[in-house]
Amino acid sequence: MTSTQSEIYSCLLPRTKLTSQQRIEMFQLLSGHFEGVSRAQFDQDLQEKNWVILLQRDDRLVGFSTLLAYETLIEQEPVSVVYSGDTIVAREAWGSMSLAQTWIASVNQLRTQFPRGRYYWLLLTSGFRTYRFLPLFWREFYPRFDASTPGAVQQMLDQLAVERFGPQYDRVTGIVRFNHPQRLRNGLADVPEGRKANPHVAHFLTRNPGHSLGDELVCLTELHENNLTSAGKRMVLARNYDSISSHC
Repeated sequence: MTSTQSEIYSCLLPRTKLTSQQRIEMFQLLSGHFEGVSRAQFDQDLQEKNWVILLQRDDRLVGFSTLLAYETLIEQEPVSVVYSGDTIVAREAWGSMSLAQTWIASVNQLRTQFPRGRYYWLLLTSGFRTYRFLPLFWREFYPRFDASTPGAVQQMLDQLAVERFGPQYDRVTGIVRFNHPQRLRNGLADVPEGRKANPHVAHFLTRNPGHSLGDELVCLTELHENNLTSAGKRMVLARNYDSISSHC
């Protein structure tokens, strides 16, 4: 952030509390970064979520992430899940940790509403930058370059993906190919040569060779304080909400 830029602030609020103007700004931000986004498709996806994280600078929206928090059954036992939907951060906010801080604090808060069973993050990603959040903040996650996915974890990942995406999910590749995929615009999907040397990025590219076409790699990690890296724990300390903020 330069000295002339104001601070980015963030909040989590129920999807039902979004104003019409906020919905318009979210669609404009998403369609400005992705091809293949229609307003009808955006509205349908948003309707399926129950929470939204917003990032703002002054009166401008510079990022958001939609969330679906829910409970399901795995082998007849309750499991609580947070599924990340549309997520975008404007280039001007790439250096900010606001989304990461708010996201981790938010899912910790949502846990109080979904307390039963173990707690998981179901992530779809067509971008290496989003995938990099996994090794940065979580100790164990799958798929990963340095370990095979345990059978029980793969079974859970497959079940959650089939529940959410049906035949659009390919069990063999672990990829979701939407009927109307969203593709990053203007070279945003390009991976700088220097980044390709990172083993996590290289693994993402191997597992999701069609990422630039909008193919989404399905990932799973357990949301538990013992699974946080040192960087993840710092995010918790930096933004440890006592209650959900809704001041956007």
